[in-house]
Amino acid sequence: MQFAMVLTSVNVCAADPQGKTGAPAATALSPVEVSALRDPVEKSYRKIVRGMDLFEKRRSLAPNAALHFKLLPRSRDTNIEGTTLSIVSESLTIPVPVAADNTFALERFQRALDEDAAVIPNRKARSMTWRTDVRTPGLPPNTRRLGDLRLECLVGEEAELISDFLPFFGHIARLLRGGDYCNQREVQYLFFAERPLFSVTLVAGSRREVVSVDRLYAGISRNPMTRSELQHCDCEVLIDRTYYAPLGDPSWPDDTLLELEYMDDGVASSASDSPAAASRGPSP
Repeated sequence: MQFAMVLTSVNVCAADPQGKTGAPAATALSPVEVSALRDPVEKSYRKIVRGMDLFEKRRSLAPNAALHFKLLPRSRDTNIEGTTLSIVSESLTIPVPVAADNTFALERFQRALDEDAAVIPNRKARSMTWRTDVRTPGLPPNTRRLGDLRLECLVGEEAELISDFLPFFGHIARLLRGGDYCNQREVQYLFFAERPLFSVTLVAGSRREVVSVDRLYAGISRNPMTRSELQHCDCEVLIDRTYYAPLGDPSWPDDTLLELEYMDDGVASSASDSPAAASRGPSP
């Protein structure tokens, strides 16, 4: 069910977030009608900005990376493509561009902070989830860097991005595990690969270690989940893409690479090596 709310839109590109003297004034536009869901997956703009501040403080973990956020489906009925996103407060709405890979970046707007704005997509609660996306450029294909993942966890926890089916209990859990959660030995912070995973291998110099299967697929081989329990995990429809990383294990340095092997990695090569492919001969 949808309802309409009228907001005064401002030209945020012309506004200086800090309100410095001499900055170009914001251009006021006519009121616009914004269609909004009654039960959206909204996040606190203030909390996300706190996560952005923490990224700057801890960026030594990933000195060459940029900070983005990513939208992910949580329900089988969710089409995450074409999701629109806005920063919305009492007196303004600021559209946020979402890239083709469903990532986005936020700017700091003092007025939005003052008015305790929310970041709102055009998707209902429990239909999607959010993650921090920190990626060092130039890495080999199908790899992630451990320092990037450590920073993703820190920022994600600070920004409270994970969409919990029972937000009250999720808040209590965050309080109980404390602010140093991402540095603990066994961190239950889920990361999502691009496709269903077959294996993950940690590589640091000559040291290689295949991640145990109970650290894949949200740990269901160790702690099986019922269908009802799975509904409380924001990995609900992407469980075959999930894995844990040794965030709090100092024996793995920040430059450790995680090599991701996907379920479909061998499909193309197997098809090309098949007798049928061989009988067709080389492509023209």
